[in-house]
Amino acid sequence: MASLTLPPAPPNPRQDAIDLHKAFKGPLLRHGFPLGFSRPNPRFPPQFPASAAAPVVRFRLDIQGRMGRRVWYKGIICLPAVACPNSIIRACEVGGVLRSWTELEFAVAGAGRIGFTRQMGRGSKAMLLWILDPAGRDATVLREALSGDTMDLRAATEIICSRTPSQLQIMKQTYLARFGTYLEHDIGHHTSGDHQKLLLAYVGIPRYEGPEVDPTIVTYDAKDLYKAGEKRLGTDEKTFIRIFTERSWAHIASVSSAYHHMYDRKLEKVIKSETSGNFAFALLTILRCAESPAKYFAKLLRKSMKGLGTDDKTLIRVVVTRTEIDMQYIKAEYFKKYKKPLAEAINSETSGNYRTFLLSLVGQGH
Repeated sequence: MASLTLPPAPPNPRQDAIDLHKAFKGPLLRHGFPLGFSRPNPRFPPQFPASAAAPVVRFRLDIQGRMGRRVWYKGIICLPAVACPNSIIRACEVGGVLRSWTELEFAVAGAGRIGFTRQMGRGSKAMLLWILDPAGRDATVLREALSGDTMDLRAATEIICSRTPSQLQIMKQTYLARFGTYLEHDIGHHTSGDHQKLLLAYVGIPRYEGPEVDPTIVTYDAKDLYKAGEKRLGTDEKTFIRIFTERSWAHIASVSSAYHHMYDRKLEKVIKSETSGNFAFALLTILRCAESPAKYFAKLLRKSMKGLGTDDKTLIRVVVTRTEIDMQYIKAEYFKKYKKPLAEAINSETSGNYRTFLLSLVGQGH
């Protein structure tokens, strides 16, 4: 259940695009420089009025409307070069309009970078991810996690192993269309061993998404996992991979319950003792999401804000990607387990426009 709802009257994409352009423009043109000039004047550091853009970006929730705004923004706006980082300007064909990518995405990313503040950087990253459709967000997070100098295999594993088969299929198509390469290729290139085998099987094997399970097969699978793990010396990883990648979430949850009943030990503890590293993390992610996705993400959010400092990367990823999916359930689980509203936790760990934007996505109440 999403934490946001559509406004009663459908907003006008064209007017929203104009409002966004005015918000991004702000004082830039007053202290800007001619189109095509790639160095800002140091006497007039440009500022980005994110508070003006955020209301338009965060409250336009429907996918068609969001895509409509991107089309309108591209069609009616000639974006000044100052609104883009120098590296983007060099990569673009500047001829009155930047044509390398969606101009709206450039504006959000560029204005955030030009602000020269860490706070603006986090807010712009959240906005830039939010203006995509759900599959586009997942594909973008995956691409970032599987490429570049700082790979994040835990984030990639989380995205893959917490999505339904239908979500994964759409995400794979989006990944190919957006980045020109197959997701399976990048997984194979940047992972290894049993972790790689599990991820490739998980994104490639279609699975049933309904609630029905076969008790007989559940019992057989529980016995097979016992034989592959606790009963033998060493671990038969192939059996774990087969069951966790071929069975539905409802089936895996039932296997976990049956295992506990038959052998008086939780399957989660068995995975922790019999496997390790990213392979164990992948199995645990599948198991926990099979039992309760909301509880899994509530715990992940808690971990991102616990202790000294905040893991903003995880916080942004979870809030933005789950807002239109199950944020209401996540908030309920968060309050049930930690006796504190999620919005209150975010409010105490963030500040400025970054805080305003995240709170607008999460919504009030618990």
